[in-house]
Amino acid sequence: MTDDATLISEDLDTTDTVAPDVAFDLTGNEFEDEEEVIDRPWLRPGSWYVVHSQSGYEKKVQQSMQARIQSMQIEDRIYEIVIPMEDVVEFKGGRKQTVQKKVFPGYLLVRCEMDDDTWFCIRNTPGVTGFVGQSQKGQKPTPLSRREVETFLSAKGDGQSAPKRKAPKLEYEIGEGVRVKEGPFADFSGQVAEINPDHMKLKVLVNIFGRETLVEMDFSQVAKL
Repeated sequence: MTDDATLISEDLDTTDTVAPDVAFDLTGNEFEDEEEVIDRPWLRPGSWYVVHSQSGYEKKVQQSMQARIQSMQIEDRIYEIVIPMEDVVEFKGGRKQTVQKKVFPGYLLVRCEMDDDTWFCIRNTPGVTGFVGQSQKGQKPTPLSRREVETFLSAKGDGQSAPKRKAPKLEYEIGEGVRVKEGPFADFSGQVAEINPDHMKLKVLVNIFGRETLVEMDFSQVAKL
């Protein structure tokens, strides 16, 4: 079994580009209605929980958790492990390309039936630092609501080119408060942490799951408060 020391000794997984969806259906069974499953993940069996991991180790944590689930033979209670991804258009060397990046670095979503065994399996996976929404020690974590599941699992892009952006009408400053107008973080508020005027992008500190998370956005996706 992989332990924390072995996990940390491996090369840091800092790449953002991974296979689409980055999810495992651990039961091995096909869903009856694939389209409904894609569009309505809150209808799948079990509940969705947010797990915090060491940033940069999300993929290794996902793999380690899958191995633990199989060794404990609880595939019938932990169904899915997801690293939310989104399509992002980047400009490199004067060329536009679409790449996939983690929406919530340091977080995974797990769909399961929460009991003592599944809690122990997830919580003690190397690289997992805890559940989000667990108010007191010994209590079971709080699952995501339907609205939260919709928000956090609809972030993956469709691979299409981003719409043409107009030149920004507003100038932003570091530390300035902004509101997100569109995308998976719509209606969230945050503070500008970095500005890239050449690519018309901002990095905004957004409070997600009770933690400040740095998210890259286009100028057109935010508005001044």
